[in-house]
Amino acid sequence: MLRPMQARDQRRVRRDEVARHTAERTAAGRNAPGRVRWRRWRRRAGEVLLRLCGPPLLRLLACTWRVRRCGDAGFAQLRGQGPWLVATWHGRMLCLMPLRWHARRGLDVLVSPSDDGGLAAIALARFGYRVIRGSMSRGGARALRTMTGALQAGSRLVVTPDGPRGPRHTVNSGLVWLARATGAPVLPLGVAVDRAWRLRSWDRCTIPKPFARLVVFHGEPIVVAADADDAELERTGARVRTALLAGERAAFAELGSADDLDGAAP
Repeated sequence: MLRPMQARDQRRVRRDEVARHTAERTAAGRNAPGRVRWRRWRRRAGEVLLRLCGPPLLRLLACTWRVRRCGDAGFAQLRGQGPWLVATWHGRMLCLMPLRWHARRGLDVLVSPSDDGGLAAIALARFGYRVIRGSMSRGGARALRTMTGALQAGSRLVVTPDGPRGPRHTVNSGLVWLARATGAPVLPLGVAVDRAWRLRSWDRCTIPKPFARLVVFHGEPIVVAADADDAELERTGARVRTALLAGERAAFAELGSADDLDGAAP
């Protein structure tokens, strides 16, 4: 059984990994003042272009995709009333955002308060999502209070547990804490794509190419007991991660394509 000290150790490992990633970026010069100014200018230009062109282009692109789904129990829960929490990887948002099963269905999405989050919020609003600005790492307590209130009111909330800055394919403990506090089940949601552009960002953001084939995986609902202790939360977070990775690997296998999970441990 996982002891509380082991649970704290796991959280420390995640924090150390974030710190290591930041140190590597600094050592590589990616946090140099000139690079930072360039990124800020690029974001401002991107915001203008995204407002004008992004959603229509993504909508047009999505019209060419050939999409099928798997996972009847998870899909039935997704189509039902809330409250529930969807967990999906940060890098899959652009694949899932325009799909008819998700868009314009009154879903709330947690978006970070960063500049990149501002760009995502613009696109999400254009596809009919409601945006909650906040982060489970920056200003986390306030974001958790907002989300707890929304779920207690019956909200259906989408969270990227490895966002807003990674590490990729990790599960922030805030997700399972919310599930315990509200009784909302967690629905793992993954997607596999046979042909896509993958950005060089930390999350390897995936944009399916024209006429790409997609398999969307709706995982079995995962419920966190109201009396779950710290160790049980860690186990449940690991279970969510395993479900997401296994579901996406199965979806890639269904497509007959190699996965893009970069050797993530099961």
